[in-house]
Amino acid sequence: MEETKAPPAQLRGLPSVDRVLAHPALQLLQQHYQREMVVGLVRRHLDDVRTALRQEGGPVPTVVEVAQAVARRAAARWHPSPQKVINATGVIIHTNLGRAPLSDDAVEAIRQTAGGYTDLELDLEEGGRGSRQAHVEDLLCQLTGAEAALVVNNNASAVLLGLAALAAGKEVIVSRGEAVEIGGGFRIPDVLRQSGARLVEVGTTNRTYAADYEEAITEDTAALLRVHTSNFRISGFTHSPTTEELVAVGQRHRVPVLHDLGSGCLLDTTQFGLAYEPTSQDSVRAGVAAAFFSGDKLLGGPQAGIVVGQGEYIRRLARHPLARAVRIDKLSLVALSVTLIHYIKGESVQKVPVWRMVAATAAELRRTARQWAKQIGPRAGVAAGLSTIGGGSLPGETLPTWLVAIDTGETPGGAVALAARLRAQAPAIVARIEEERVMLDPRTVQPDEEVALLIGVREALAGSAAPGRQS
Repeated sequence: MEETKAPPAQLRGLPSVDRVLAHPALQLLQQHYQREMVVGLVRRHLDDVRTALRQEGGPVPTVVEVAQAVARRAAARWHPSPQKVINATGVIIHTNLGRAPLSDDAVEAIRQTAGGYTDLELDLEEGGRGSRQAHVEDLLCQLTGAEAALVVNNNASAVLLGLAALAAGKEVIVSRGEAVEIGGGFRIPDVLRQSGARLVEVGTTNRTYAADYEEAITEDTAALLRVHTSNFRISGFTHSPTTEELVAVGQRHRVPVLHDLGSGCLLDTTQFGLAYEPTSQDSVRAGVAAAFFSGDKLLGGPQAGIVVGQGEYIRRLARHPLARAVRIDKLSLVALSVTLIHYIKGESVQKVPVWRMVAATAAELRRTARQWAKQIGPRAGVAAGLSTIGGGSLPGETLPTWLVAIDTGETPGGAVALAARLRAQAPAIVARIEEERVMLDPRTVQPDEEVALLIGVREALAGSAAPGRQS
């Protein structure tokens, strides 16, 4: 099909860069940003307009229209990011939304630390160089019973470091049912390959026994690797050895057992009506050489990879050259230390947002949902629903909740359009859609976000005059 091209005379009618820059909106923009950046944005926009006119034709935009378009473009590009959103999905550890929110105390500690210098690697008592690990190692050992601990930037790095330090050039035995992908294309066989270790799979997808590991051990075996399948569950005709059984095999052959726990839970999840999630304390008591877990999942802290275990093995990880490449930064470190202190004080359920959300009762959530529905208006009702843990933790486990269900009626675009308008609010509101209704789960909305949520929902609904009904 032949393209419709604007005549050259029409293209010459486009405003010049200087005329656009002289517009008050662009003058204001140049007061806040470098002039050459604004000039570049104007030129790119005019190039885009010129291309569109050549291909599609249409009216030539005025100086005002170009200036306003460039201002919108600048606002979309030049703002701090990632930006705050309100999570009304009911997914507690939402990977796309940054996983675990931090406690108020952890946020305040970051604020104080970020604004000045710290004793990150300074021994204040001796006046000499210290270790950044000293800020959290003792806390982790107290909480888990481990001899030593090490913290890096995330759990993928921790596992990679562990395998590189302890098994490079040698064999690592893992159950075929645990040679899994744990998210974002992060696959255990690939990690083993990158670390320089060689994968030896034993057993079958659904059944592996301690004897399978024992029979596979050779002079080249550097470790037995156990991977907690935290993001999926196999049920039915299954079997896997306990960590204690695996450690016994390792001890008989003087081969260390490494345990990738994934989510890193420190509390008994059954007290909240959930399935039992293996804890780092369980692994340490079982005698593993090193247990690896995340800081920003069930622990409820910042992104971090935590390793706890026996001193001789943790020290080998700390001395490996890769440890510097994956070390944790000062802001994550201070947030982690504050989060760990919440556990030390026995206040994690009250102060760590992940556990506060898990512990919220259906009765509390129903009261909140009713209050929200009343304030939102006649299009909002209340419905029973389920919240999920998320973040590759406790797969299939849900918690009963009560939702604010917003009827989209005859709204153009329906629930999808309303959800988009919610995401366009400031702050953005992320909801879920069920049965052509937009659902808001109070469980994952923080107490200080309620006012902004209700204002945003009402403004999003005001964009449509479609009648609703009480559900």
